[in-house]
Amino acid sequence: MALVGLTTTIPMEVVYSSGHTPIDLNNLFITDPDPYALVAEAEADGFARSLCAWIKGIYSVLAKRRDIKLIIAVTQGDCSNTHALVEVLAGRGVEVVRFDYPPDRDPRLLQAQIEKLIKFFNTTWAKTHKTKKRLDRIRTLLQDMDDLTWVNNQISGLENHLWLVNSSDFNGRPDGFESDLEKFLVTAGRRPAFDDRVRLGLAGIPPIIDGLYETLEKMGGRVVFNEIQRQFAMLPLKEDLIEQYLDYTYPYDVFGRLDDVAAEISRRDLHGLIHYTQTFCFRQVQDIVLRDRLDLPLLTVEGDKPGRLDARTRLRLEAFIDVVRS
Repeated sequence: MALVGLTTTIPMEVVYSSGHTPIDLNNLFITDPDPYALVAEAEADGFARSLCAWIKGIYSVLAKRRDIKLIIAVTQGDCSNTHALVEVLAGRGVEVVRFDYPPDRDPRLLQAQIEKLIKFFNTTWAKTHKTKKRLDRIRTLLQDMDDLTWVNNQISGLENHLWLVNSSDFNGRPDGFESDLEKFLVTAGRRPAFDDRVRLGLAGIPPIIDGLYETLEKMGGRVVFNEIQRQFAMLPLKEDLIEQYLDYTYPYDVFGRLDDVAAEISRRDLHGLIHYTQTFCFRQVQDIVLRDRLDLPLLTVEGDKPGRLDARTRLRLEAFIDVVRS
């Protein structure tokens, strides 16, 4: 079995069905003992400071991990800088398979992209569908975990974030992930409910900032909705593979995301929304649409490189919590 690096979430069912192991390169970057150093190493190699830190982090991860020689790069539906990144990587001996999400959600084009992966990994539709059923057992547990977060109030926003974000590849070990999640759910289900607090949603890509969730809880707020992380977990579940990845909002236009966020604001009784944006990312512009269309207090928080929550952002969060509470 070989490790297959992912620049973002793709139909991992294909990779697992072939006997290979998908690994989310973003997770390897942000969980590195010193992710800031990885960004600095990429800049020393010539990557511009005015470039998303996630791109630089992926590059440096692959420079360190000699055991990952093949990656699947999403070149339509994710960061536009991925195009240039894969050219650099290909020039240095990394094998690259490109995957494109159809911008208009055309099911035939999505099916063709998945079929290309199936052919490359020498697997079949039957094996892929069987693998989806296996992974959906874990996703059902993740749905239970999410419900314990916003219905039962027994799971913190940070715990919710970590379980959902790691579902982008199940840490390369679905059986172990499932076992760990089952144990966690038993423990969490015995907890008393959190005190009633300001109920918040976190929209946008997973934050690169450490301490955001913990700081909000100390201020009297609690994140009970992690937008994109929940999308990585493919929630809500669909039985059909094509339909599942058509409903996955992240790689498509902002209006699909907007419908999902608006529905969850109502369903989870959110009092306010924090929109996390990454410096130098095109998705920052989508903040305008969210502000125009969503009728609740919204605070935009921007992150650049990995690191602790800065004092200025801490003050803005505190003021936002006070406004929402009042």
